[in-house]
Amino acid sequence: MRIAGTALVLALCPILLCLSAAPQGKSTLPQRLTDAEFWKIFTEFSEPGGDYPYENFVTNEETIQDVMPVLAKVTKPGGVYLGVGPEQNFTYAAGVKAGMAFVFDIRRQNAIEHLMYKALFEMSPTRADFVSRLFSIKSPDKVPSTVSANGLFLAFDGLKGDKAYYNENLAAIRSNLTKHGFALSAEDLRKIEFIYDVFFRAGPAIDYTFASEFPAGMAPAPNYMQEMTDTDADKKAWSFLATEENYQFVRNMHLRNVFIPIVGDFSGPGAIRNVARYLKEHNATVSAFYLSNVEVYLEGGGGPVSNRSGSPEKLQRFYQSAAELPVDASSWFIRFVGAGNATNLRWWRGSWLQAVSPMTELRDRIKAGGKPTYAQMLQTIPDPKLLAP
Repeated sequence: MRIAGTALVLALCPILLCLSAAPQGKSTLPQRLTDAEFWKIFTEFSEPGGDYPYENFVTNEETIQDVMPVLAKVTKPGGVYLGVGPEQNFTYAAGVKAGMAFVFDIRRQNAIEHLMYKALFEMSPTRADFVSRLFSIKSPDKVPSTVSANGLFLAFDGLKGDKAYYNENLAAIRSNLTKHGFALSAEDLRKIEFIYDVFFRAGPAIDYTFASEFPAGMAPAPNYMQEMTDTDADKKAWSFLATEENYQFVRNMHLRNVFIPIVGDFSGPGAIRNVARYLKEHNATVSAFYLSNVEVYLEGGGGPVSNRSGSPEKLQRFYQSAAELPVDASSWFIRFVGAGNATNLRWWRGSWLQAVSPMTELRDRIKAGGKPTYAQMLQTIPDPKLLAP
């Protein structure tokens, strides 16, 4: 079931009235970071990398945009976006008009992929340039800046990647990151080549199953083109490649060095708390925190997408860290929730869905000494049908 965006916005209005925003002065978040400041945050806020059972070159979530109408309505432009994983974060950061973004992931490879993306954004003045370089496909025609995402990918339909162009782009990516002065190791540089080669070999049809064993029981995975050309339930397109405006917003964040990948375990002692301290020092507020289904892996247990090394203690460590983040009534979690985990939500229908809930709920429970479970936090997700007027 896909819930219409307009109805979801209306449904959440009663909740917003019940939440009081914390008083806060003017944010002092920097509009731009120097290369040295960017690298200092990347290195000092990060933790040692860890393992994840699957490759995550691209998202496997097909309902990403369904929550965008409500997020655009209730979040404040200029806030701080937090997330996990690869390119879906660009769509969310653009949608909430973030002033700064941090993307956590236990895999250093994800951070390296974001650095590859950073170089590609900086090298690509337009969406067409970006798609061309990402997949090393030369487009024969000039693509209008006003074209839809469908029209954008149609311009590349049937074209194959060019090896010479791939080599040229790979050299340019390395040169771009070197000019920034980023101290990438030999292994980091090998990872960039490894990741870029995956996109070259797969092309725009790359999905979660490419170069990775698809985990049994996972939701159907859209390919890159489908993700970028998809819409919300009201047929509005929100992807970062949907419009030139969306693309330029994300590109501008990269040009200003304010889209920062962090290597960090959600249940680790450093990464999230380091960002929390930084935001408090700058009197900044989180606008949205995209969790995907990380809580399932942290809590562990059985099931096709669980992490058998997870535990309730790991989940609590994450909740304790997340409760340190500066939030108010405009701060929202974004989750990717499966029907198996939503069994206690009586209004839930369908299988895997994106859902949002107020971050203040977790903060208040933790500050009151509570130790909520994942199932209890899912209960904070509002029921659109029951709340709709």
